Parts: sequence; structure tokens; C-alpha cells
Amino acid sequence: MLPSTLFLGKLLGLYLIAVSLALLLHRRRALAAIDEMFASPAWMLFSGLVAMAAGLAVVLSHNFWSGGALTVAVTLAGWAALLKGLALLFLPPDRIASTYQAAAFQRYFKAWMGVVFLVGAWMAVEAFGG
Repeated sequence: MLPSTLFLGKLLGLYLIAVSLALLLHRRRALAAIDEMFASPAWMLFSGLVAMAAGLAVVLSHNFWSGGALTVAVTLAGWAALLKGLALLFLPPDRIASTYQAAAFQRYFKAWMGVVFLVGAWMAVEAFGG
């Protein structure tokens, strides 16, 4: 496995674990902050810039579509971050907010964070074990 895959797998895995646990522990604060972000063009712009930069960094350094599940998962994570960043920068705020509501994020918050945690744990185990 490529050294960049292992590094990014560790980074993304630990990041996803930490974020999911922090958001689960502070559910009300997290949901309030997310709602506030959708009401703030400045926060949406900032979030879009950060997500786009992170996604571009992964896509430009690790755009591999073969080589195992972790390799593809790291590439998919990069593309997802890049597309999220572009969406936050270019789509109208009301479209983004309606997509967020359609995903029933608030209603299924624990389930969403559980999936994020499991993906992060899988990536970390694969990367640290590889």
C-alpha cells in the first residue's frame, strides 16, 4: 500500500472518529452551530473554502481508483470534500439548506454520526494495521 494512502487513512480515520465523538457528546451545540452556519453566508463561504482546499489536497496527491478498499476510500473522501466545498461556494444557500433538511440530519443525528464513526474506525484500523 502506498505511504500516502496509509498517512491519509490514518489522518482521515482519526479525524472522523474525533469529529463524530465530539459532535455526539455535544449534540445540541453541534446542531445549533450547523443551523447557524446555514444562516450565515460568511460561515458557508469559509466552510466551502476549507472543504475545497482539503479536498483538492487529497485529490491532487491521491487520486487512485485501484489498490484496495482503503486506497479507493481515501480518494472518495477527497472527492467528497472537494465537491462539498464547491457546492458550498457555488450553490444558493437555500438549496444547501434544503439538501441538509432532506437528509434528515437532525432527526437521524445519532445514526449519521454512527456511520461517520464506523467509517473513521475502519479507515484507522486499515491504515494503522497496514
